[in-house]
Amino acid sequence: MTVTGQDTDAVRALQGLEDGRSSVRLRTALAVGTTPDPRFVGKLIERCAIEPEFFVRDMLTWALTRHPVALTLPGLLREVRSERAQARSQALHTLSKIGDRRAWPAITRTLLSDADDEVARSAWRAAVVLVPEGEESALATVLATQLGRGERETRLSLSRALVALGEVVVPALRSAAQAPDPRTRVHALATRRLLRDPDAGFEFAIEEAKRVVALGGSGQEGR
Repeated sequence: MTVTGQDTDAVRALQGLEDGRSSVRLRTALAVGTTPDPRFVGKLIERCAIEPEFFVRDMLTWALTRHPVALTLPGLLREVRSERAQARSQALHTLSKIGDRRAWPAITRTLLSDADDEVARSAWRAAVVLVPEGEESALATVLATQLGRGERETRLSLSRALVALGEVVVPALRSAAQAPDPRTRVHALATRRLLRDPDAGFEFAIEEAKRVVALGGSGQEGR
């Protein structure tokens, strides 16, 4: 069997993705994306699930976007059902970057409410990119069930996702602003403020919403 130069390059690249030095893995992912090769797709997806460095994971995603969707989509759709949280999160992130709406059926309610905050955040971003025309309102209703969840970054991610959907989110936010949980009410009111005034800033919107809720209001008065 003859080993060609291309074969040697491929072996070197696949080994580079497993190198103990993050700088080598980063350079390798860049090289793979610069010169796409179907042989790399499986390893790129596999590495996304375990790669510890954020910048390397981002380069792995970029490299995957450089390959044909027909090659990357099946593996990524399998990964969103993985038991490993990072595999789900990175696959969702990659799907959002690819932007092919054939992936939409994989964005399930289970993923949108995943117990892992990073997975949920990736699912929210992917959903906003992939949602088919006419289904935005239904998506907003599901996303609104997550209002009040988590710490600042999680709440900010959800607000951004809802605001990106536009005016269709207003009914869901109105309903959430009357929820029994004060955190939910605060988050709903802050998100509605950002929808009306994107320049208000998340911290300002949250503090304003807290004052409204503390005074016993739901933000509906006089509207």
